[in-house]
Amino acid sequence: MTFEEVLPQIKKGAKAVREGWGGFELYIELRDEIGTSDGTFLQVTPYFLIKTSDEGYSMFSPTPCDVLAEDWKIVHAD
Repeated sequence: MTFEEVLPQIKKGAKAVREGWGGFELYIELRDEIGTSDGTFLQVTPYFLIKTSDEGYSMFSPTPCDVLAEDWKIVHAD
């Protein structure tokens, strides 16, 4: 699947990953809020998060290789 094909599904809440990443990266997702230390959530400009197998979440910005890749797939993760 191309990035152009997977992006509309990510916008609807799906999680996706590239098959060529090798397993450390579990999925990316789109977020539009951040949590504060007092437990409230603030609306922000949408951004991508990536979930990894050992470091939790990090910000994700697709590289040109990611945008041009054809190995994207939807994953079913909690």
